[in-house]
Amino acid sequence: MGLLKQRCTENLLHVLILLEAVGTFALMSYALVYEAGNLVNLPDKRIGFYNFCLWNDTAGELQCLDNKHLQAMGISLLKIALARVCVYTCLVFILFHLVFVLTVNCTEQRQGWKMIRIITFIKTIILSGGLGMFLSQTSQWIHSSDFTGGFLALIGTQALLLLQILTATAYLMWAKYTYRYQGYLNDEALPTKI
Repeated sequence: MGLLKQRCTENLLHVLILLEAVGTFALMSYALVYEAGNLVNLPDKRIGFYNFCLWNDTAGELQCLDNKHLQAMGISLLKIALARVCVYTCLVFILFHLVFVLTVNCTEQRQGWKMIRIITFIKTIILSGGLGMFLSQTSQWIHSSDFTGGFLALIGTQALLLLQILTATAYLMWAKYTYRYQGYLNDEALPTKI
């Protein structure tokens, strides 16, 4: 019974980390590809990693601002570009990380779980740094009620990344405990042949 419970726990953690990785990829793809990186997409305002459009009352339409207007408003183009690089790099990491998680799950390498945890931690830092840098530059024009699906997907991605770190840590703790005591019950340790 103990062996069955041990195997079920291991399979559950494998499936859980895989589902979290797929969910992370889906949310990031939605936010950065489908929503085109727009964190605010309202009829009177569109603000994202590639757009900065505000409502122009005289023209009666959205007016997208170019780089010189953004600099005149006090927005650092360097920080916006760095935020863009961080967030979109995280999407690329997530894509390759999904393949790595599949490989680790298929080969059942315990050492691979340490890399899963480290890579996920790096992705969490990159995503939160890029998103924080972008919001620090644009917070003057964005209210908390303005955020739409793209922003919510990025926040969901952040939550799933943290959940992946917890799952990988739980697996490593479980494996350390399980395989430490499994070594005491091997054939060489038993005094008689069974």
